[in-house]
Amino acid sequence: MRTTLCDKLGIAHPILGFTPSEHVAAAISRAGGLGVLGCVRFNDPAELATALDWMDANTEGMPYGVDIVMPATVPSEGTATDLATLIPQGHKEFVERTLLRLGVPPLRADDDPARDGVLGWLHSVARAHVDIALQHPIALIANALGSPPRDVIERAHAQGVPVAALAGKAEHARRHVDEGVDIVVAQGTEAGGHTGEISTVVLVPEIADAVGDRAHVVAAGGIGSGRQIAAALALGASGAWMGSYWLTTSEYELTGPADAIKQALVAAQSSDTVRSRVYSGKPARLLKTKWTQAWEEPGAPAPLPMPLQNLLVNDAHQRIMRSGDPEVVAMPVGQIVGRMNSVRPVAELMAELVAELDDTLARLDKLR
Repeated sequence: MRTTLCDKLGIAHPILGFTPSEHVAAAISRAGGLGVLGCVRFNDPAELATALDWMDANTEGMPYGVDIVMPATVPSEGTATDLATLIPQGHKEFVERTLLRLGVPPLRADDDPARDGVLGWLHSVARAHVDIALQHPIALIANALGSPPRDVIERAHAQGVPVAALAGKAEHARRHVDEGVDIVVAQGTEAGGHTGEISTVVLVPEIADAVGDRAHVVAAGGIGSGRQIAAALALGASGAWMGSYWLTTSEYELTGPADAIKQALVAAQSSDTVRSRVYSGKPARLLKTKWTQAWEEPGAPAPLPMPLQNLLVNDAHQRIMRSGDPEVVAMPVGQIVGRMNSVRPVAELMAELVAELDDTLARLDKLR
């Protein structure tokens, strides 16, 4: 199954796979999709450059993309230390009390939480990510916070790199395309991470009707099978954006006891997620655990706006990751987690998705 999106990006299958792991991204690209590497975890641009160098050497010449986190307008931001002074003491005390109650141990002396991505949420760092990415043969720049600034779009276009932006409403999609975005990722509320309130099956045709004649539309949220990719195409999309589905692949490596994280995801059902601002300050769908539930209890403080919430919970999330307790993990994941019931290689998942997509389209064709 080839769509116009496949031709634009030079891929064999209409599947874009977002992941914070360069190993997973490269495997997706080698399997005929477009691996899209999340950049937010790279505080040091040199580390991103190293990761992209590795991608260049391990994608067998197949295309790949990058995903940044950049608001369209430059926010007021200082250093991490300056911003930390804006965090209320009561919030800090709540986090510490909660970690103590949940039995999460402190970080070891040799742990360095500053390396785990919190600064990647800042506009200035995202711009550095763009600078590094455009020094590599990327096939796409995607922005998780909507349209990137116009000068970033123009720089990408000048190098022949299309730009994608996530949208949770048709009005967002129109604005993105007006700004020069080439690919709109219509992300339904089922998706993991930052997401809106409209379901994928409602959102995709709305966005396709709104901008489908000016841009490619890609469906995201609740997609974890060939049947669901076929449904996305039927709704007016020219491809599928999948993120959560790769979290339980054998190539995915996590900081700390990865087995506990994957154990929590494999055991979860589709109802075991919650949409909350506790992860970053913006609404994001997370795995429902004792950590997310603690923020909903009486007396819990309201989450702070981005990026203050990131700074507040960064150390806590690293402590949780390293604790190895599957009942406490802080992990963005979509409702498709109910289908992620085993640890398997990327190539195997891709082959299964493509085979089921072909079978589904053939079955539907017989109904005519």
